[in-house]
Amino acid sequence: MTALRLIIPLLLLIVVWQVADGGQALARIAAADPAWIGLAFAALHGQTVLSALRWRLMSEALGQPMTAGRAVREYYVAQIVNQTLPGGVIGDAARAARAASPGTLRIAAAAVVADRAAGQVALMAVLIPGLATSLAIGRLHWPPATGLLLGAGVAGLAAALVAMARAPVVRRTVKAVLSAPGHWPRQLGLSVAIVALNLAAFAAAARATGTALTPESVVTLIPLILTAMLIPLSVAGWGWREGAAAALFPLAGAAPDAGLAASAAFGALMLAAAMPGALWLTRPALRPPG
Repeated sequence: MTALRLIIPLLLLIVVWQVADGGQALARIAAADPAWIGLAFAALHGQTVLSALRWRLMSEALGQPMTAGRAVREYYVAQIVNQTLPGGVIGDAARAARAASPGTLRIAAAAVVADRAAGQVALMAVLIPGLATSLAIGRLHWPPATGLLLGAGVAGLAAALVAMARAPVVRRTVKAVLSAPGHWPRQLGLSVAIVALNLAAFAAAARATGTALTPESVVTLIPLILTAMLIPLSVAGWGWREGAAAALFPLAGAAPDAGLAASAAFGALMLAAAMPGALWLTRPALRPPG
């Protein structure tokens, strides 16, 4: 399976490079605007810090408090692991293990799962109404079957949420977060800000490589591209993300090579923004006193 997670994205990148004019995409990256690159880089750092604070709130609601500094450090460690190893979840598993005190691994794992789930739900909360509005009154050139795919996606998401809600650990986690004083408004605010920064980072990477995306494209195309990163047969979404971007950018009137350039720049910036995690990766986890 590990070999497939390396071979498949590599083959995808080769195919996308050939189909989407990789040479032109490389030229776009070489001529990238440093100011927009810097903005994307800052936005990715911001979403990492805010994600760490959201995870800290999850842990606190479940009875496992940690300092903000510790949460940020461990989140950066998880990011660098997820960016460099196949699968995209090894860093999260390590985050749970490093955060757990003796006998609390299950609680730590629940907080990590809840944090990841909150991120995906927030992204879908932007994508679904945005895509529905775009199909109804937007200017993007969606294929005829997009509405059916949207309906199938909503139905699948609803089924997944129902199935998750039946799990005792999920029910306990949701109950804990909702019942903790003042937690859910902060969770909501952080999730909104994190999604906004992710979308802004990709949009800035696109602008840096020569493509100015409309607000409609930002709330529809970018969430779809980022969702492609969830496919586990990859390293940090490489290959799948570039293929999705090359396929979807023409809907906004841009060339496939523009999508490839924007996605590759975004992926490289994600790796660069995760580098602080390497400073703490070899250090032992910080344990609470007692």
